[in-house]
Amino acid sequence: FIRGEFKSSDSYIAFLGMDLRVIDSGQKSGRRRLTKRGCSEIRRLLHNAAMAASRSAAWKEVYEQHRRAGKATTQALVILARKLARVAFALMKNQDEYVTKGGKLAC
Repeated sequence: FIRGEFKSSDSYIAFLGMDLRVIDSGQKSGRRRLTKRGCSEIRRLLHNAAMAASRSAAWKEVYEQHRRAGKATTQALVILARKLARVAFALMKNQDEYVTKGGKLAC
């Protein structure tokens, strides 16, 4: 976060290399992949944080919702890691504290 001024959480996610590369052409819909242009160590740490969060009371329902929707385990963890990065961005930008209220997320 200190490395640059980010206008939005989308630009922060792109900086981390967790944005999607879309390869579409005409009627062809290609695979979506992460760009992986940012720091690999930060992506590794976010993945580890997502694995831990998927077992916590605050984030387990988000993870399970994506698994029930048919997402693979890795896909659900990447989605959760991106959400965690967005929460971290909001907390750093607003100089706030992370607080949970009754299992619900509140910033």
